[in-house]
Amino acid sequence: MDAPATIDLGSYHFGPWRLRAGEPVHLGVVVDGIAGEGGAPADYVNDVLLTPEHREAFFSLVDRAGLVVCRNVGGDDARHRDVRGRSSRGRLSQGEFFHHDGCSGPVKPRVLEIRCPYQDVARHTATAVAPFPEVVVAMLSVLPPHLRLDELARWHDLATSGGPVDDWDEVQGALNRVVRRSMDAESQRAYLRDVDGAARAYRAPWAMGESRFIANANPVKTMQHRRAYLTEHTGFVPNGRLLKRWPAGPEVDDETLCAT
Repeated sequence: MDAPATIDLGSYHFGPWRLRAGEPVHLGVVVDGIAGEGGAPADYVNDVLLTPEHREAFFSLVDRAGLVVCRNVGGDDARHRDVRGRSSRGRLSQGEFFHHDGCSGPVKPRVLEIRCPYQDVARHTATAVAPFPEVVVAMLSVLPPHLRLDELARWHDLATSGGPVDDWDEVQGALNRVVRRSMDAESQRAYLRDVDGAARAYRAPWAMGESRFIANANPVKTMQHRRAYLTEHTGFVPNGRLLKRWPAGPEVDDETLCAT
C-alpha cells in the first residue's frame, strides 16, 4: 500500500476522464469527482469508474491506496444493499469490532463499497478504517496490562518487537473475546476508540452522496473497518443509514452479509 503522497490521482485516466483529487488525508485518497471535456455524469462511479473497460484500473487504485473516498456521487442506489446489524447501549454488535467484510463466506470480496445515500437524516455514527494487521498491533498495544495474559502476552511481545506472528486473525479473535468478556459496553467502546487512535484510523464524518471503497482482500495490503461511536452511546438518536456492495464480486447475499 502506497502512502497517499505518492499517489497522483491526476495521472489516472478513465477514457476522456481523469480524477479530481480532494483534500489530502493521512490514509487513502479522496476523489471529489471527475473532469474532462463536457459535463461529467452525476453518477461517475457507476457510469465511468465501474464500467467494464475501466473497473480493473479503478480496483487496482483501491488495492494500491487501501481506501478511496468518492464524494459528490449522484444516481440511484438500486445496486446496493442495506447494512445490517444494530448496536444497543448495553451491548456491542459484531460490526463495532474491526473486521474484513464477508466474514461468514468462503471468499472475502476484493473490494467493499460503503455508501451514504441522499436521505432526510444525516449519518452521525462514524466508520473507522485502519490497515491490517497494524490494527491488531494497536489492539495489543492499548489493551490494559492486566488483561495481557498467556498467549496475548506472547503475541504482544512479538508484535511490538517486530517478530513474526503466524495468524493475525487468530490473535484478533482472541483479543475480541477477552475484551467482550472483561469490559462493560462503554469500556469496550472506549478501548476501541483508543485502538482507532493507535492505528491512525480514518474516521471522517459521512457526507451524503459519498462512497468509500475499501481494499478488503488482495495479495498486497488490506484494510479493516468498524462502526465507530466516537462518544458515549446514550441511547437511540436519529441516524442516517448506510448501504454496501461488493463491486468486484461476489454478489452480496444474506448468507455472506456482515454488519458494518
